[in-house]
Amino acid sequence: MIQRIHIQNYAIIDELSIDFSARLNAITGETGAGKSILMGALSLILGDRADTAVLLQREKKCVVEGTFTMGGKKAALAFFKANDLDVEEEIVIRREIAPNGKSRAFINDTPVNLEQLRKLSTMLVDLHRQFDTLELGESDFQREVLDALAGQASALEEYRAMYRSWQAATRELATLQVQKAQFDKELDYNKFLFDELSSAGFQEQELEELDQQLTLLNHSEGIKTALSRVYHDLKEGEHPLVQQLKSLQHSLQQYSAYHPALPSLTERIASTLIELQDIAGEVESINDGVNYDPRRIEEINERLSIGYKLMKKHGVANTGELLTLQRQLEGKLQDRLQAEESIAAGEKEVARLLQEMKKKGAALSKGRMEQTGPLEEQVNRLLKQVGMPNARLKVQLQAAEPGLSGMDAIEFLFDANKSNRYEPVRKVASGGELSRLMLCIKSLVAESMDLATLIFDEIDTGISGEAARQVGIILKSLSKKRQVICITHQPQIAGKADAHYFVYKEVKGEAIKTRIRLLDQDERITTIARMLSGEKPTAAALENAREMVTS
Repeated sequence: MIQRIHIQNYAIIDELSIDFSARLNAITGETGAGKSILMGALSLILGDRADTAVLLQREKKCVVEGTFTMGGKKAALAFFKANDLDVEEEIVIRREIAPNGKSRAFINDTPVNLEQLRKLSTMLVDLHRQFDTLELGESDFQREVLDALAGQASALEEYRAMYRSWQAATRELATLQVQKAQFDKELDYNKFLFDELSSAGFQEQELEELDQQLTLLNHSEGIKTALSRVYHDLKEGEHPLVQQLKSLQHSLQQYSAYHPALPSLTERIASTLIELQDIAGEVESINDGVNYDPRRIEEINERLSIGYKLMKKHGVANTGELLTLQRQLEGKLQDRLQAEESIAAGEKEVARLLQEMKKKGAALSKGRMEQTGPLEEQVNRLLKQVGMPNARLKVQLQAAEPGLSGMDAIEFLFDANKSNRYEPVRKVASGGELSRLMLCIKSLVAESMDLATLIFDEIDTGISGEAARQVGIILKSLSKKRQVICITHQPQIAGKADAHYFVYKEVKGEAIKTRIRLLDQDERITTIARMLSGEKPTAAALENAREMVTS
């Protein structure tokens, strides 16, 4: 609900404020008094583009500020959370236009861009101007009307939850299919590489160990000759070193009792003798294990050749990296098999969710179809009341691909002249007719839909008398559920208002300013009487006006 509008330095408005009633507000005034200027100022906080031409005083900025109440609107609450704005019951929207043309917008003193401003304002205000169909021609609004009449809010949420699940499963399946396509593209090559490595059958550190074996085998004859010579000199030569040490030990041992240093020397020689005998035994053992084997050398060379080729091919440096690559290739092949299984499971899940979604969508379609006839009948009856006896509304409901709001393509068709040539409402150009059509539709769904404040700019174009009275009755009824603001020239409509505002021009010096004031009961009667009979109302006009205001 709009609580208050404050305007500074806009067109011929220097400064004015309007505090609105929560129900039906009528704004009247002579042609050219500035009613359209008020709507222009209001449009700024609804997100319209700014122009420095609206500045009354070029050296000052223009400010338009609107104070609204949240009114428990779920969409507005979601907007505040999505845009990280503090949630407050009172919402202050401000638009500033600087002399240099720069425009700024604020929501509760937090700077926002125009797109954010438009999104929030459409949740709070529904402005119907001449030649502006707004959401009347939009499929979402048309669908909302049918769902509101059918009471399908919870069923729609259930369908949407299923639709989102189906979409998520479909996206996941598509991702798996892309992955599988990539796996398939690389399958033959990866399998060839894996089979090549697998058939080689390398073990950890195998190539490094084979390289060491080959080095040993290539030097085996020299090693064996050296070992044989050492063993020979230690134990089998003409004068074996071990035997010589034994003789030396014996020579010192017979004199050990006569010199204190000789026993320790004798022990050291004994230790050395034991060490040499152990070395000789180990040399003999090693020598027995070293053999030149040309066949084994050939086998190792072949094995190393395979390994080195694979390392060069894959740009790796050792056996471990080759085995890591082999495991990676094996993983890719395994992933491909798992992708097939996942795709099969994903296809089943997508099919299941689609079936469930279509079942819920069919129930929505049925509920909507059941409301098309009653809606047409009620709207067409109301159209006669508001001065459009030849106008007809027709609701077209056709099957469509599943979407977020169901499986229907909904189109409101309109025939203004009983020609049986129905056109989509969005293509109809008559602003007054469209405003009255919107009024008729919204009066039927006001209790069911979360409607914003409704503003009708000259909804009474082309009507008078009884038709105008009927529009006033409908507006009055509608205002019991939603705040309504109506700019009107019709006394029958102004008489139904809970609050009546009069727009007028005031001359100050050489300047003309637009002013607005809330009329009291007597002022309302006089103003409406003037609307009925002219500047100097007759007694009959005053009596008629009094009846309009009090009835």
